[in-house]
Amino acid sequence: MSATDSPAARLQALFEGHRLTPTQRRIAHSMVRRAADVPFLSSVELAELAGVSQPSVTRFAVALGFDGYPALRRHLREVAPAEPAADAGSYNEYQQAVEAEIENLRHLAEALADPRPVQRAGRLLAASRPLPVLGLRAAAAQAHGFAYFAAKVHSDVRLLNEGGTMVHDRIDAAVRAGATALLCFALPRHPREVVDTLDYARQAGLTVVTVADSVFAPVAKVSDLLLPAAVGTGLAFDTACAPMLLGRVLLEAMCDDLPEAQSRLEEFDVKAAARGLFVD
Repeated sequence: MSATDSPAARLQALFEGHRLTPTQRRIAHSMVRRAADVPFLSSVELAELAGVSQPSVTRFAVALGFDGYPALRRHLREVAPAEPAADAGSYNEYQQAVEAEIENLRHLAEALADPRPVQRAGRLLAASRPLPVLGLRAAAAQAHGFAYFAAKVHSDVRLLNEGGTMVHDRIDAAVRAGATALLCFALPRHPREVVDTLDYARQAGLTVVTVADSVFAPVAKVSDLLLPAAVGTGLAFDTACAPMLLGRVLLEAMCDDLPEAQSRLEEFDVKAAARGLFVD
């Protein structure tokens, strides 16, 4: 099955072109994450899955042009047929969290069947010197990990992982130094400051590439290229295996457009060996 034929892709196509409220985007996001199960869920079950009220699910269905949720569910069974997922009742809560992350990674693999968005992002990031990388609060770790590895092959990576009044100054400095693109990692809960910062970056002339948990994330409207990778929500704190892996995929795509990447890595290995940097 190609990415465009997957139940998740067909659901996303259903939502495109509709102006959804934040609550409705949350429902849509939950439906995409559980695309295989949604055609078999009642409105009450979908409401519980999305963490909203049952009337919100009904209003969501009407916003999509259906008479109500039953009509939407009938439509989903026609356009996104899938067998219900295996019963997870035998799994404890920790195993369920792992299974949910496996499903997130499976959706990411389906999306990457079309490599063009990631390849485009890699070209944009490779060409930007310097390359600012933004990640605040929950996304700070993702940005730090990307910047750590990117600095081994890119000549000037600038990590922006602290907000406040200085972040706009640092974007201005990057633009003056020649930056043409900015990479952002944006994860729930989405800080308002991230949206404001991306809006500022675009006004400053930067092309914004964003890794976010959903195409319905608040940062979508201030991003030029958004690459979705779902987070897990089954534990007290969200898990972000798919966004981390997508970040590594972006690194690979960026390396493909950096002719000096391999020589830089080899040079680092030689120096690391001479310094006895690693024990293995």
